[in-house]
Amino acid sequence: MNDYLLEVKHLKKYFPVRSGVLRRQTAKVHAVDDISFSIRAGETLGLVGESGCGKTTVGRTVLRLFEPSGGDVSFKGRHLFSLKKRELMDLRKKMQMIFQDPFESLNSRHTVGYILEEPFSIHGIGTPQERRSEVKQLLDRVGLPYRSVDRYAHEFSGGQRQRIGIARAIALNPELIVCDEPVSALDVSIQSQILNLLLDLQQEMNLSYLFIAHDLAVVKHVSDNVAVMYLGKIVEYTDGDTIYKQPVHPYTRALLSAIPVPDPLSKREKTILKGDVPSPINPPPGCRFHTRCPFVVDKCKKEAPALIEVQGGNAGHFAACHRVGEI
Repeated sequence: MNDYLLEVKHLKKYFPVRSGVLRRQTAKVHAVDDISFSIRAGETLGLVGESGCGKTTVGRTVLRLFEPSGGDVSFKGRHLFSLKKRELMDLRKKMQMIFQDPFESLNSRHTVGYILEEPFSIHGIGTPQERRSEVKQLLDRVGLPYRSVDRYAHEFSGGQRQRIGIARAIALNPELIVCDEPVSALDVSIQSQILNLLLDLQQEMNLSYLFIAHDLAVVKHVSDNVAVMYLGKIVEYTDGDTIYKQPVHPYTRALLSAIPVPDPLSKREKTILKGDVPSPINPPPGCRFHTRCPFVVDKCKKEAPALIEVQGGNAGHFAACHRVGEI
């Protein structure tokens, strides 16, 4: 029996590039280009990479906020891309999203009470009195006082606004939440509070997270498994411990070397990547990382490496690199 809550297979998302008076399509942005992963109930998958690598597009396409260009996503065995509008609406109660910018994602014209009641109203759940009771419980769960219901988003700090966003996401008791860089816009001192809140809610509600971030140090504390993305593709995938102790892909090693170490005497070698990330409109042939890789050989420039299991490593450790075991 399949025990995965979410399965993503060969997911693709391309955005058209139009030009000219007639706005004809002249190219396409390869935002997400054939990626696969899975998440079990109660697990967290950290999806990491530089800005512009396609992480957010993955999250939004998985929830079908973006229509896919190819591939398949199944949630508890149901294929999301074949669902009709009404069926998808019913399933959205179980799949929610926490957005990166808590100010932009909250309607500034509505009070917190209205924002948190809205999910119940949309799905026709409860009476007005029951909804107000639910709102009170939601605020309590995320550490905000009930008097917040009559206030507006601009009256709160960034961390408080993100707590409101989290309260909205858990309102309908979902099973999967896509966290799109939920702490990147917050002060470092507030980040740990929000991360601890997410972990507490996960344990309490048996939530599964797709945790999107560009900071591997943040992902380390919340993820069971980690997938590293580069230019629309997953280049390494394994459990959280292995990715930090035994990274095999040059890009993963470069990301890890950039994490600050709170030891002034540490002499850890840093990997400085040269050049810029290529354009996703015209990605390079072969391995997409070869233009910046310090270990590139001719094969890397011609043949795209498959994401295959690393021989001699931990079970479930996958990497897309021709030179695994050599470098």
